[in-house]
Amino acid sequence: MPLFKVTVKQKRHSNGVPLEKGMSVQIASKYTSPFTNGGHEIIDAFQRTFGVDMKKAGGGSVMSLSPYLDVERIS
Repeated sequence: MPLFKVTVKQKRHSNGVPLEKGMSVQIASKYTSPFTNGGHEIIDAFQRTFGVDMKKAGGGSVMSLSPYLDVERIS
């Protein structure tokens, strides 16, 4: 199972949800990309860690936030 580090690249405020540069989570995913399956792993990790609703910030889709996120495969 690959491990990813997802980091916010730049400050953004969207749909009432603040994202601060440097916010980072680690995700173990059964997929080759954490955006697969609607990005649920990213949504859950940011909600657990920061109380941030990434789905709302992305207007219903985490994929729309991909330009603002740096995804690094750790293993």
